[in-house]
Amino acid sequence: MDNRHAKKFKFLEHTADVKFQAYGKNLKEVFKNSVEAMFNSMHSGKVKSKDKFVIKIKGNDLESLMYNFLEEFLFLMDSKKFFLSKIKITKFDEKKFELNAELFGDSVKNYKLNHDFKAVTYNEMFIKKIKGIWTAQVVMDV
Repeated sequence: MDNRHAKKFKFLEHTADVKFQAYGKNLKEVFKNSVEAMFNSMHSGKVKSKDKFVIKIKGNDLESLMYNFLEEFLFLMDSKKFFLSKIKITKFDEKKFELNAELFGDSVKNYKLNHDFKAVTYNEMFIKKIKGIWTAQVVMDV
């Protein structure tokens, strides 16, 4: 049995940046697990759900949708000091490359972060089905 069924994500070796693969039984789940991997790499403890944001993201393909999706979280951290606790993807249109989500979290000032991300990169990024499991690979610039 493929062990990716049991895992949401894993971190991979990378020289200066953070690289991860996220998994899901469908695209909606792989996007959710990608953002969870991103935030888990910054802070592994519990985060309170005091604030809520609703986001609408569009892309030209799956990779640009992922890029725009993860960049939105960096923007919210920078501009609103928002740190994610949980996410609920309310709409995922894989033909139009659009997604809507409800985000719950707290002020980033209340948590000690392992590191801060500067940007999402397209370097080594992919989103594809591997042995029946959706897999996304992302490299984040720290």
